[in-house]
Formats: sequence, C-alpha cells, structure tokens
Amino acid sequence: MLIPRQKTPELKLPTLGGGEFDLSAENSERGTIVCFYRGLHCPICATYLTELEKLIGDFAERGVGAIAVSSDGEERTALMAEKINAKGLRFAYDLPLQTARVWGLYISTSRGKTSIGIEEPALFSEPGLFLVRPDQTLFYGAVQTMPFVRPHFRELIPALDFAIANDYPARGEYTGAV
Repeated sequence: MLIPRQKTPELKLPTLGGGEFDLSAENSERGTIVCFYRGLHCPICATYLTELEKLIGDFAERGVGAIAVSSDGEERTALMAEKINAKGLRFAYDLPLQTARVWGLYISTSRGKTSIGIEEPALFSEPGLFLVRPDQTLFYGAVQTMPFVRPHFRELIPALDFAIANDYPARGEYTGAV
C-alpha cells in the first residue's frame, strides 16, 4: 500500500510520440496526475480519459500535469488516444504488471471480448488515480477492483483549489499502532 507523504515507486515508461515518461523527472509546479487505466478494451476508460482530456488545461492552470498509463502496447495505446481525440493528455504504455502491483493496482484476467468487441489482454491492471507531488511523494490516491465508480476529475479541481489555498497536507499518512 502506498502511503501519503511518502515517496511513490519509480515509474519510467515509453510514451506515444516518442520519449520516455519518468515520474522522478516531472517538473510540474504542484505535481502530476498519474491515471492508470485498464486499456483499449474498456469503454468506461475511454469515457474517463475523455473527461481528463477536456480538463488538461484546468489542471495545467493549477500547476498539475497528467499522464494516462496502461499495460497496453504502443498500438493499442495509440488507438485509445485517437479514440478520445487526445490533444493535451500524454499517454504512456507497456506498464509491467509487476510495477502495477507495486503501485497497489489490482490485476484482472481476461474474460474475452468486451461489450465493444475488443479482446481483453490475458492480464491487465484495474484503474488507479494518483496525484504525486513534485518531490515524488503521494498526495492523493484511489485504486479500484472494478472499472466502475471512479473519482471525478471535475471534483478534483475544486479540491486542488482548496488544498492550494489552505496549504492542505496529504492525509492518511499515519502508520503507527491503532
């Protein structure tokens, strides 16, 4: 389990358009949203990433960058970026499932073709959303066992505004005896 205010695992992956995403080298003023999604086969992911794409500018105004990450290969990732008409959202691909586990993501097995007729990979990670501060410590995290009921990006914006205005710390950091 990742702990708020503690350093997150490393994350280095290839990105669409060339280059590499390296979380430790990110330079957004207030941090980076790392949005792990299930893959091209997931219609809910496409809707979710479309919402994030629409709000990229709002997050950038607050000093927050964003990247969408999956275990899909380059081709499927490019198809997802095309599907959501991505202009500002960066995409990283080839997430090793061992790395997904280190981030606390759940892993699922294929159930064949989805409702949109795309084959699920044999194994893939379920969604996770993290806001990682510039010092690579966790500020916010949410992981799921299912593709349903994800945190809404539109709700994250006023939460960021509040956290910025009030210098609100990451919560959930206590690891002592209870």
